[in-house]
Amino acid sequence: MGTRLPLVLRQLRRPPQPPGPPRRLRVPCRASSGGGGGGGGGREGLLGQRRPQDGQARSSCSPGGRTPAARDSIVREVIQNSKEVLSLLQEKNPAFKPVLAIIQAGDDNLMQEINQNLAEEAGLNITHICLPPDSSEAEIIDEILKINEDTRVHGLALQISENLFSNKVLNALKPEKDVDGVTDINLGKLVRGDAHECFVSPVAKAVIELLEKSVGVNLDGKKILVVGAHGSLEAALQCLFQRKGSMTMSIQWKTRQLQSKLHEADIVVLGSPKPEEIPLTWIQPGTTVLNCSHDFLSGKVGCGSPRIHFGGLIEEDDVILLAAALRIQNMVSSGRRWLREQQHRRWRLHCLKLQPLSPVPSDIEISRGQTPKAVDVLAKEIGLLADEIEIYGKSKAKVRLSVLERLKDQADGKYVLVAGITPTPLGEGKSTVTIGLVQALTAHLNVNSFACLRQPSQGPTFGVKGGAAGGGYAQVIPMEEFNLHLTGDIHAITAANNLLAAAIDTRILHENTQTDKALYNRLVPLVNGVREFSEIQLARLKKLGINKTDPSTLTEEEVSKFARLDIDPSTITWQRVLDTNDRFLRKITIGQGNTEKGHYRQAQFDIAVASEIMAVLALTDSLADMKARLGRMVVASDKSGQPVTADDLGVTGALTVLMKDAIKPNLMQTLEGTPVFVHAGPFANIAHGNSSVLADKIALKLVGEEGFVVTEAGFGADIGMEKFFNIKCRASGLVPNVVVLVATVRALKMHGGGPSVTAGVPLKKEYTEENIQLVADGCCNLQKQIQITQLFGVPVVVALNVFKTDTRAEIDLVCELAKRAGAFDAVPCYHWSVGGKGSVDLARAVREAASKRSRFQFLYDVQVPIVDKIRTIAQAVYGAKDIELSPEAQAKIDRYTQQGFGNLPICMAKTHLSLSHQPDKKGVPRDFILPISDVRASIGAGFIYPLVGTMSTMPGLPTRPCFYDIDLDTETEQVKGLF
Repeated sequence: MGTRLPLVLRQLRRPPQPPGPPRRLRVPCRASSGGGGGGGGGREGLLGQRRPQDGQARSSCSPGGRTPAARDSIVREVIQNSKEVLSLLQEKNPAFKPVLAIIQAGDDNLMQEINQNLAEEAGLNITHICLPPDSSEAEIIDEILKINEDTRVHGLALQISENLFSNKVLNALKPEKDVDGVTDINLGKLVRGDAHECFVSPVAKAVIELLEKSVGVNLDGKKILVVGAHGSLEAALQCLFQRKGSMTMSIQWKTRQLQSKLHEADIVVLGSPKPEEIPLTWIQPGTTVLNCSHDFLSGKVGCGSPRIHFGGLIEEDDVILLAAALRIQNMVSSGRRWLREQQHRRWRLHCLKLQPLSPVPSDIEISRGQTPKAVDVLAKEIGLLADEIEIYGKSKAKVRLSVLERLKDQADGKYVLVAGITPTPLGEGKSTVTIGLVQALTAHLNVNSFACLRQPSQGPTFGVKGGAAGGGYAQVIPMEEFNLHLTGDIHAITAANNLLAAAIDTRILHENTQTDKALYNRLVPLVNGVREFSEIQLARLKKLGINKTDPSTLTEEEVSKFARLDIDPSTITWQRVLDTNDRFLRKITIGQGNTEKGHYRQAQFDIAVASEIMAVLALTDSLADMKARLGRMVVASDKSGQPVTADDLGVTGALTVLMKDAIKPNLMQTLEGTPVFVHAGPFANIAHGNSSVLADKIALKLVGEEGFVVTEAGFGADIGMEKFFNIKCRASGLVPNVVVLVATVRALKMHGGGPSVTAGVPLKKEYTEENIQLVADGCCNLQKQIQITQLFGVPVVVALNVFKTDTRAEIDLVCELAKRAGAFDAVPCYHWSVGGKGSVDLARAVREAASKRSRFQFLYDVQVPIVDKIRTIAQAVYGAKDIELSPEAQAKIDRYTQQGFGNLPICMAKTHLSLSHQPDKKGVPRDFILPISDVRASIGAGFIYPLVGTMSTMPGLPTRPCFYDIDLDTETEQVKGLF
């Protein structure tokens, strides 16, 4: 035992501290002349006596009473046990140190020091929140609610005056932090017999411990009279005594039968100060008496020095110290429970029941027929804390990145990628398979699992493709919220992108119309007579090699160098964006207004999800990393051929501000109530086509070591999967365990020579009737995609997404040929028609494949030249004979290499409708030359992207877009027509 306990014992015998100013956090509170506890001088004891000061005589125990040594031994044992338990917890969690918060409205500095010293002896931290003695109930509750939500605090006790102990105040405490056991929930569990699941009043436990161990009383069969206690102390005392076999009665001081009841009692527990009119002689000689006041929450008790001979007397020091020690014990228990909650466990997830209908209704009808759980309920079920989510409406929430720090020592779960064969223009259901798989894992196999999906662009939603929430009975709900604005991430990207675009053209205009001095004076203006560089301007000075911080000390040459970016307009690669399909923005002229003074140029709009900022969002792993990536984005070259970045334009901080909320993943749920992250949505043909690294990392922590995170890569495995491995896995450091390769009989028939498939046009009979030959011929594409997966050393499970027109013979043939081609397994899936139950076989196959060792490897070394990396992808993945670079592409490669960007991975911008560059070439094209028409760089995102053939970055609308069918019921405000 350390030196703290003897110090505490000495503190119990010294006068109260002198008054001091009210302060907050681990400091003595201000003394007061009234309310809430003793002021200067001695304290009024429960038996009408004053507490003796140092040097005053104290009463000794009666012959049958306890000795100080016995009392000290009990306290030592409690503190030592707490210390040992905490040490064991800290062996596995070295940074863990429980924190007890005490809200104090009063002046009892002695109790503050006792709590502090015992906490330090046991190895805990303690924080005092000191409020004025006249604090209102509302002010107390406000402080309680703050502590409730503070994840750094594991226990909360109140040290306030009696008149503030209302039910409203006491039940404001979170039961899991209520280390004094005063909330209705903790008391209810105690009464019910679940003491191991709740916190028991330290004062009530101290009474029992002292009677049994210090006085040596056998409580079984004893008549116990509790006088003047009320509230939670009264309830806890009665319950604990009854558990010991005692006959317990509780009465108040003004009860008429008080004298007779005192005469009958073997043990009297005084719960509040004795009125002066009640004589001590009513307590029979030989009766064991224990005193504890109604200020039990702070551990304050009153005791006198009676002149009569009791059979045993337990004084105030005993209960003060032991109750404080038992509170520390409760704190350690609270910390242990908290740690247990942080560890991986199987979620106690309430899954939503499905009642599939036949024929299957529309997607929006199915979505609307299911009532989602409140998102805060879902968050709690999967182990997120209340302060780790930001709720948007009833069914969406953003998850703060702080969860990664809290769970940094948690082992990751299994990592599963869903990719596909070369699709038809209709899509083959990768999102549907992803959702069906997690519904099967969690709702039917009771395995923790998370789906991580991309956020869909509103362009295709209102164009021809429709939404991307899955379909049938494997959807994210509410699907209209998923497919529309969600939480505004894409709008934030649009705002940030266009702010940067405006900064580029504005800077060119101002540089062309101002002298160096005028430009410099506007860039570094006088404010209250002082010129100062901003932080980002100081960074630019450092980049330029100008080691000065005083704007007035720059030479004319340095002023010109700093003020002029000298952007070459012909090299600008940064375009404005809009989240709408609009073909007429593919080529525009800007700057035609008179105020732009003839500085016009040709430009274009891209779809918002093609913005490099979207790719940055998807690949970043922290707020600081995102800011650095945004600053590195290259928007043009200057007239000497050097890259111009967002940092150079001084806009990085503003971009980060616009993106500060977008970086947090969005939490939603499937039709069966399993969790989904929806975050980021870069296109897969012109970007890397994967959801965010952050969503995957958070999900992998939340599911735990035995859980699964299932994420999706856009389009075919040759595009989305290749970029997932070579770009996303390089950025994240994560290693996948399994690839699920989605195929459909429809797509295989197309690759086998079937008629063309066009969105909005009914399918030909070859696709709705059995045709074994077409299926067999088309399986060449499936076999090629399996081979592509094997290049990366990851086991592949084929998921055949079954349509109602598929026949058993066709299904069996696909599964057989897939296994022959090297798939670990091939499984038909029926999630679209029945939900997760239809993908249980797939889930079992994925679990088994994930148990095998992954031999993951990258396709190429990023240090090799850009041309060699492009050629490797073209030949090994697409099956090309070679590549052909246009002069423009070769010039760009030379420039990027010279600028130091040659060691970045490659993100091929290619059609998704064929393994080759020609969309109409189905199956497995061979011996073709892959033309590279241009090469661009996303330096902030961290990749070079060659353009294969002609790639549009702004989709157009068809003759009959989806918006013809989309409407709003103005009575119910329900969206109609989304799919």
